[in-house]
Amino acid sequence: MNNLLEYLKILSSGEVFLLMLVMGSFLLGVYLYKRTKITLLQPLLITMIIIIPFLKITGIEYHTFYEKTRILNFMLGPSVVALGYVLYEQIESIKGNVISILTAVFVGSIVGIVSVVLVAKAFGADHSLIASLAPKSVTTPIAISLSEKDGGIPALTAAFVVICGIFGGLVGPVILRRMNIQSKIAKGLAMGSSSHALGTARAMEMGALEGAISGLAIGIMGIMTALLIPFAEWLF
Repeated sequence: MNNLLEYLKILSSGEVFLLMLVMGSFLLGVYLYKRTKITLLQPLLITMIIIIPFLKITGIEYHTFYEKTRILNFMLGPSVVALGYVLYEQIESIKGNVISILTAVFVGSIVGIVSVVLVAKAFGADHSLIASLAPKSVTTPIAISLSEKDGGIPALTAAFVVICGIFGGLVGPVILRRMNIQSKIAKGLAMGSSSHALGTARAMEMGALEGAISGLAIGIMGIMTALLIPFAEWLF
């Protein structure tokens, strides 16, 4: 029996098993969401509910899990680039709105950084925590890179990015409806600027143009956040 348990533990910590677990959990979440259309049953949230208890029960450390599933983290970058094709299909709808798009994302970047820095400082957070929180509204690869360079904790940053994305994906469409926002471009900018890839996934459910603009906002938001974070920390 002990040998069997030891074998199962070794098997469960293998790279192939963990990759299948992550992808299987996500596909289950997609299935449940499509079947029920319940906002809280987001695929990423379902995946977290399955994987976190599994790691705790099996005793697999986060670092080990991260290393074994590193290919999924690598694919985050190409997946964001792939949004460029969707953007290309909607290029005619974007022409003439360049200034509005850049201005909206610039303001969103400032608000996203300044608000979290001020709140963190008000609660007495140290530099490492502030550096981990500041890039919360950009996509994970960019956020982790910014956090590492600024003395933050990458794992903590990744968690904040996921939380921000889930929250924005859940409440973003509701807020847009309550505020009676009709512009498809405005909806896409709001979702992409505040909730990165997860917001973009919800924006694509709204429509092709909303999804394309949201994908564009992810890239612009990453660039502006990288430029503004050092200035914001120096200012405050």
